[in-house]
Amino acid sequence: MKTFSLSTRQITRHWHFFDAEGQILGRLATRISAVLMGKHKPQFVRHLDIGDHVVVVNAAKVKVTGRKMDQKLYHRHSGYPGGMTVTPLFRLIQTRPEQVIIHAVSGMLPDNKLKADILKHLHVYPEADHPYTSQFKTS
Repeated sequence: MKTFSLSTRQITRHWHFFDAEGQILGRLATRISAVLMGKHKPQFVRHLDIGDHVVVVNAAKVKVTGRKMDQKLYHRHSGYPGGMTVTPLFRLIQTRPEQVIIHAVSGMLPDNKLKADILKHLHVYPEADHPYTSQFKTS
């Protein structure tokens, strides 16, 4: 009996749809990251990008628990002295709500060479409209 080894030609990608309205940010991000990595598939292997595409809508309506809306901070640094920018969560949700979900999912993916390729399969939109309606066929 031979050991089954998945090749890149055998990978089939499906599309998954998540509505973030009323969802808690961390719980939503864990479900999204598992689908992006392909952990829901029986042929899951850690060294290949076998995950599916994920479309997330209503990112502006995601919820957080506790006092995170006031206390959670996102840090960026330009690389220059004194170049640190700190943005609170409530301001980031007002200006760029898709970045909140991308940041949460990115933190739950493994830090390896596949991370950037996996994140390319994540499509986040602040409102309900998105250009991938043809991928979700209702039959």
